[in-house]
Amino acid sequence: MKIRDLKPRQAVDELTFKVIEKGDERVTPGGNRVVEAVVGDETGIVKFTLWNTEISLVEEGKTYTLRNGYVTLYRGSMRLTIGRNGELQGSETDIELIGRDNDMSMKRFEDFQRRPGYRGSRRFRR
Repeated sequence: MKIRDLKPRQAVDELTFKVIEKGDERVTPGGNRVVEAVVGDETGIVKFTLWNTEISLVEEGKTYTLRNGYVTLYRGSMRLTIGRNGELQGSETDIELIGRDNDMSMKRFEDFQRRPGYRGSRRFRR
């Protein structure tokens, strides 16, 4: 699989990429640490969201292979994530040429919208 092949809400069997940029760490209101990185291969680039213990797994300029990852949507923009069942390993493959002109995270998609008036399960409401 290549970055140009990614689609929203898609499982990623195996993808090898280079970390181009690793952003600053921030803390969410829920207390989780999060970092957004930009990763790429010869076909394009995409944002890669790292949570808590995942943050220390990647370094700028290094190449990794993600297995069993996932593509999420955040505010209509694709994000690659390791996910619950994912595995990230260093790769011996070096990616020299990065397709920066194809930023998959810049493509806009409709976020899942709930039905108008939907208020969730009433089962646990008091």
